[in-house]
Amino acid sequence: MKTVAAIITEYRNNSHADVIVGKILDGFHQDGGPGPDLKLASMFLDQFPESDMAREKAKQHQVPIFKNIEQAITLDQDKVAVDGVLIIGEHGRYPYNVKQQHMYPRPRLFEDVVATFKKFNQVVPVFNDKHLAYNWHNASWMYETVRDMQIPFMAGSSLPVAWRKPALLLPRGCEIEEAMAVGYGSLEAYGFHMLETLQCQVERRQGGETGVSWVESAQGQQIFNAENNGRWSRPLLEALMQSFPENKRGDLKKKLGESTFYLMEYRDGLKASGVMLPRHSEFGFAAKLKGEKSPVACWFGLQDGKPFFHFAHLVQAIDQMLQTGHPSYPAERTLLTTGVLDAAMTSLFENGRRQETPHLKINYEAIDYPFSPGEPPFSPGP
Repeated sequence: MKTVAAIITEYRNNSHADVIVGKILDGFHQDGGPGPDLKLASMFLDQFPESDMAREKAKQHQVPIFKNIEQAITLDQDKVAVDGVLIIGEHGRYPYNVKQQHMYPRPRLFEDVVATFKKFNQVVPVFNDKHLAYNWHNASWMYETVRDMQIPFMAGSSLPVAWRKPALLLPRGCEIEEAMAVGYGSLEAYGFHMLETLQCQVERRQGGETGVSWVESAQGQQIFNAENNGRWSRPLLEALMQSFPENKRGDLKKKLGESTFYLMEYRDGLKASGVMLPRHSEFGFAAKLKGEKSPVACWFGLQDGKPFFHFAHLVQAIDQMLQTGHPSYPAERTLLTTGVLDAAMTSLFENGRRQETPHLKINYEAIDYPFSPGEPPFSPGP
């Protein structure tokens, strides 16, 4: 059984710490049943809200909470004393910048982790929850540090391993003419989920991933101007919406004018778009494949309520990395989506001005890692 240190911004009910660390402590269903082959050795908390659960869980499971990150990783010894580190920097009271990017301290937490590795001349695998940082400068520094120090590293959200209906996995080497993902919620935090929904499919195209040339955000009339200019396809969006359960589709015509589009072009010429819909609660993906008359599309299903079992599949991917020492899927996926999201938020701040992204020349090959089998479980009623 591998031991892990959890470096957390805050731990409260239904927070990411709860639905990730809680599955290590209390099993995949968080009911005391079976869980991953992992043991929580320590925690560090950056904040303790009034609704904090960390102290109660630490007492229940006899897990020490340390005052700093070095102590959490060394267990107050003169060595790296855990087999892996989880950085869960989501949730907590942190400011937003003028571009409405939530300034979570993931780079600061990561910096203290790698400082500990350097001090004791030892590295262990690290998982970073969600995107690397709210800006490209810090994200690229984190990635380069991982490469320089040869740290086994994974990052990202639960969307790439969530349920898909139909169970769509684009064939390796396919030729994609256009791709689209749909999401909902806040434009940065949930926009990242939507971009990972897109990226975990398009990275499988012919030639592998090549990176993104430019990103442009659109709202209001800009959306319809982009449609008239051929930047996104309504039939593709309609096919995507049809993949959702019937009671979750809503009236697309009413939603479009209040939507936010993230338009982008990849370096190999693929055009793609991400659509953040108002009054919506689902993620989905669609693509027009070369030689195919109709688009392919699928719904990315999540469990609506605790234990948010899609996070169990994320924890399984983390467990696999810790057991093998090799990432379950590429960190470059998260690096690229982090960069696209930063460019999209900058474009929004600048009223839709196109952002050229030569820094997003990111090449990698997809890894075949399974997503959740079957169909999404649904929460029990009251």
